[in-house]
Amino acid sequence: MGRYRKLPVEIEAVQWFKPGDHPKVKSGAGPATWPDGSIKVAGADCGFIETLEGGHIVTPGDWIIQGVNGEFYPCKPDIFAKTYEPVEPSHV
Repeated sequence: MGRYRKLPVEIEAVQWFKPGDHPKVKSGAGPATWPDGSIKVAGADCGFIETLEGGHIVTPGDWIIQGVNGEFYPCKPDIFAKTYEPVEPSHV
């Protein structure tokens, strides 16, 4: 098996904690919706996001990443911390 390194690509991301933190994360939609319209996982208010691979539950602390083709997807905080680092804004 060959070894590969991820290309250094800058992304935009925001950490999600509650409904309303990101316009692509919906509340009251998806397979885990409770009768009152909320989405809960282990008692926490959660969200739902449509991705290229289908819908995903978003839990508090997840990062919402905009990919290189404009797509959005969630990323768990531990994976985000191992994969990304802050970038200083460029002054071009």
